[in-house]
Amino acid sequence: MPQFARALDVYQGFNFRKDKQTNIGFINSLKIGTVTLAADITAKDPMAPTTDVTVVAVMSDFIWGLGVTDSLSLNGQICLPNKQSIGGLLLSDLSNVAVEVQLTIYEYDALQKKYFKSFCSDAVLKGLVEKNGGDLALEAADDPSQEIQSPKNFAFTISVKPEPLSQTINLAVGDGKNFVKQWGITS
Repeated sequence: MPQFARALDVYQGFNFRKDKQTNIGFINSLKIGTVTLAADITAKDPMAPTTDVTVVAVMSDFIWGLGVTDSLSLNGQICLPNKQSIGGLLLSDLSNVAVEVQLTIYEYDALQKKYFKSFCSDAVLKGLVEKNGGDLALEAADDPSQEIQSPKNFAFTISVKPEPLSQTINLAVGDGKNFVKQWGITS
């Protein structure tokens, strides 16, 4: 069964080099319940490497089964203040599991010799934190990552299932080779 799954280069996300062409992903914005995580990581836009962008997380991998009701599974690295915000959410009752997320995944088109957005949404995606049995699919590591030591960052995981409304996701397999997929079903 087809899926959109990407291993993403955390080192390249934090330390962009023009001579290295690997997949990169960022969580641009993320709100869980009433808590908005800070965009506190400065990175380079792979499509305009002289431009800084601030992001919530540098992603390490991403999976979406391409089905309209399939969850988005995001893994990445967040900074200490966001790790503490996630910890606070997990220690509270977390009765509001609404999620608003915007993310971008970049890949390199070897034919066109430039980066392109292989996954993005024009609007913020609205969903809910997925449950695995009785547990929410949300966590942040207690110990800092050893891959990137500065800024201090922590592994982070969240799975988001769609709200009952029709949303669109833009996918691409190369520069200018774009597709639009639906995520969520209006009830």
